[in-house]
Amino acid sequence: MDDWYRLDADGTVTLRVHAQPGAKRSEVAGLHGTAVKIRVAAPALEDRANGALVAFLSERFAVPRRDVRLLSGDRSREKRFEIRGSRLAPAEALGL
Repeated sequence: MDDWYRLDADGTVTLRVHAQPGAKRSEVAGLHGTAVKIRVAAPALEDRANGALVAFLSERFAVPRRDVRLLSGDRSREKRFEIRGSRLAPAEALGL
C-alpha cells in the first residue's frame, strides 16, 4: 500500500489530497509527499474548490457524489476524503 491512501476491508478508500485551486482544468498532477496532488478548476472561495474536488473524485472513482465525503481539511490545501463503493483501485482511478 502507498502512503497517500488507505483501503479498508469493506472497500472504503481514505485518500490524502493536496489541492491546488484556481487551475485551468481539474486534473491529477502526481504525488506531493504523502498525498496525491490535484489541480482544481475552481477558486478557493465559498467551498467551490471542495465541491469541485468531490465532483472530480466521484467521476474518477465512478461513484455518486454522495459516496465521496470530505473528512478533514475544509479550509486547507491538505485534505482527506473518504470514497465508498468504488470498484477501482486508487492508482487506477487517478491514473497513477
